[in-house]
Amino acid sequence: MFHFFRELIAGLPGKNVIRQLSSQSRPSIPKCSFKAQKYKGPSFEMIRGTLKKKLFPSVTPYYKTPLLIHEGKMQWLFDHNGKRYLDMFGGIVTVSVGHCHPKVISALEEQMNNLWHTTSIYMHPMIYEYADALTSKLPENLKVVYFVNSGSEATDLAILLARLYSKNYDIISLRNSYHGMSFGAMGVTALSTWKHPSPAGPGIHHAMNPDVYRGIWGGSHCRDSPSQTDRHCSCESGQCDASVKYFDQVEEILKYSIPKGKVAGFIAESIQGVGGTVQFPKEYLKKVYNLIRSNGGVCIADEVQTGFGRTGDHFWGFEMHGVQPDIVTMAKGIGNGFPLAAVVTTPEIAQSLGQALHFNTFGGNPLASAVGLAVLNVMEEENTQLNSKNVGTYLIDKLQKLRKYECVGDIRGKGLMIGVEMVNNKETREPLSREYFQAIWENCKDMGLLLGAGGLHGNVFRIKPPMCVNNNDINFTVEVLETAIESFVKGK
Repeated sequence: MFHFFRELIAGLPGKNVIRQLSSQSRPSIPKCSFKAQKYKGPSFEMIRGTLKKKLFPSVTPYYKTPLLIHEGKMQWLFDHNGKRYLDMFGGIVTVSVGHCHPKVISALEEQMNNLWHTTSIYMHPMIYEYADALTSKLPENLKVVYFVNSGSEATDLAILLARLYSKNYDIISLRNSYHGMSFGAMGVTALSTWKHPSPAGPGIHHAMNPDVYRGIWGGSHCRDSPSQTDRHCSCESGQCDASVKYFDQVEEILKYSIPKGKVAGFIAESIQGVGGTVQFPKEYLKKVYNLIRSNGGVCIADEVQTGFGRTGDHFWGFEMHGVQPDIVTMAKGIGNGFPLAAVVTTPEIAQSLGQALHFNTFGGNPLASAVGLAVLNVMEEENTQLNSKNVGTYLIDKLQKLRKYECVGDIRGKGLMIGVEMVNNKETREPLSREYFQAIWENCKDMGLLLGAGGLHGNVFRIKPPMCVNNNDINFTVEVLETAIESFVKGK
């Protein structure tokens, strides 16, 4: 799975690190009326043996003793023993409206009984209905969509479009970013834990990451979040010094590393996901977008994790930055776990792909289109964006009390895209060791709470649940996390 997760789970923490919690000391998991079916599949030992012998070693499940999940319902997952877990990671920010949502299942079943597959050599109605619905969610002129199957494919196509349209070659992305693991996407990805000793997409330049918590500049007034850093901020009212200084770093690349006025494009997430829920300073993206366009390039917004209302105030993450991209990539939550992704752009940029044939066998297939349309309908009917805003803000506010612990360095995010960065020392911001991070992580799992892990050092709890979670789930999440941290502090 993830490169650093193999290291994270490889060694057992010392016995003094993990304290066994009694059932009396564990928070009570919220009630759930759904009853999981009894597991009847292969044994845990047989599956684990196949995992070790038949699958690539990069396929590494979370936790020292991996979970064997066999059923899911909305925000809940059930293992082979029938134990219930609150999924606060949403299958890596992928399950948007809930595991096995009945309306999404119904739409898929109906389509399966009609037509499974045909490619673009024939027309089928579902792709056109879905394309209309999806593009209606985007700003004016972002109205042409190409469907693919994954975020990595979307990134590759976005880079190709930027180069074809601009007639330039060089692409700028940000350090600490993650955009996928295909050849091209690995080039714009800038995390060493995801870098193989092999050539990746060429013509890529990585600018300094505008991280106001761990970076060189930034402070307590710099990001658009209910929670700010604890660093001193020199910004005056209406002006973010950090955004100007990080912007200068992008300008330096254009001055020294790229033919004058000949950049192809710039790609960035609206909030960095795998990199640890890192938020940029206010006005940063607006400044960079203007710079890129004045030098002949286009701007690509990676909405794979921040799209579809997850950040709360807006349907698309780029809207919180006050910008309009030229190309938007999306995946994960677009299909609620079904393989589906898309690239949306302007008619003019889309036209550039017509210089040669381009084809994706499964992109926009009838099943995926039916699921995608159903997901959009559920988001509207259940107002998941508003829920993300209200419940997410409630969660961030509740998490703030964890700052009292020396090991909790930063709380950040917006809506239901939240990160909790763990440190050894608040002042130096030295990352919490993997052994200690794992102790807390494992205790949370044992109490029925599933969290993600991210950041370059694997020291950030990634909290990005299905957007159907409620305040009872939030109370349980914070209680469990605090109990695990308290146990770690006492056992350290």
